[in-house]
Amino acid sequence: MKIRALETFCTREVGLVRLTTDDGAQGWGQVATYHADLSAAVLHRQVAPWVLGRDISDLALLGDLVDFVCEREHKFPGSHLCRALGGLDTAVWDLHGKLEGKSVCELLGGTPRPLRVYASSMKRDITPREEAERFLRLRDRHGFDAFKFRVGAECGRGRDEWPGRSEAIVPAVRRALGDDVELLVDANSCYSPEQAIELGRILEENRVCHFEEPCPYWRPDWTRQVTEALDLDVTGGEQDNNLALWQFLIATGTMDVAQPDVCYVGGVDRFLRVVRMAAAAGMPVTPHSANLSLVTVFTLHLMGAIENAGPYVELSIEAAEYYPWQYGVYDELPVARDGRVEIPAGPGWGITVRPQWLANSTRELSEV
Repeated sequence: MKIRALETFCTREVGLVRLTTDDGAQGWGQVATYHADLSAAVLHRQVAPWVLGRDISDLALLGDLVDFVCEREHKFPGSHLCRALGGLDTAVWDLHGKLEGKSVCELLGGTPRPLRVYASSMKRDITPREEAERFLRLRDRHGFDAFKFRVGAECGRGRDEWPGRSEAIVPAVRRALGDDVELLVDANSCYSPEQAIELGRILEENRVCHFEEPCPYWRPDWTRQVTEALDLDVTGGEQDNNLALWQFLIATGTMDVAQPDVCYVGGVDRFLRVVRMAAAAGMPVTPHSANLSLVTVFTLHLMGAIENAGPYVELSIEAAEYYPWQYGVYDELPVARDGRVEIPAGPGWGITVRPQWLANSTRELSEV
């Protein structure tokens, strides 16, 4: 069973990949979101030439094929190559699931079931009161018992989104939701170690359990200082796609919880390598899946199968007016009920791509 064709269907934000074999079987994958059209171009230019015509009958050898591409493109070890590889890898997993009549979760040894999710806010242009009120509505409607919100400014060099917002939103959300929910915050690479530790004391006082990416992710030495100083979980890794760096981050205890993104890191095979590194160190994995493209579907399947899965899966709560591009791509969109989302149980990823979305996207084809 050899790869005959790779097609991409792209908008600027989302890029789907359809893989077709020489016997006509097909699988769907996705390159990472954001500038997805650029990742699709990399797939056609730097991935397809090395994989077209290659045998993918043995799923256990997919990692060798991914590594082969990385070696052939060794001068380009960065993010866009990994984002493109993720499109190939996830399409191969979908293909094998469909051929075997199993979900990807089952291929990995797991069982499709409801998984706990946390309501993940992407907003910083929201007041503490408005965020707390929004969380209350979502709790009552969907049964969430865990919520993540934003502190600091994105890559803010120590600045807040507006003065005093972070110090205000933490106790405001805790007061509004009470003691029966878990609270998580994301600083998106904002703080110096000293600032992160200072805010971390406020987080601990308000029983926040998860402090994500407190320092610039490219300064793991700073993050490690915060991890060592605080009792709550310091987390990170969503941006990291270099497996050697992952080995260093885990071995040095840079964070308490690993958060690889399956699309950013280069697909399921590379994601599982990070999972195994973390498991060997006794570290849980709570992946980054911050939008409702297929990354959340992929993550649900993975979290239903890995042994060191964290307690919940990230689920975006942003509506169409805020993130319009994450809607309308596929059917079976994840919806929380009683604070949980079902792992799709159908073959492969268990979703149906919408023909209308494909018709409105830009198609490109590489074939033997």
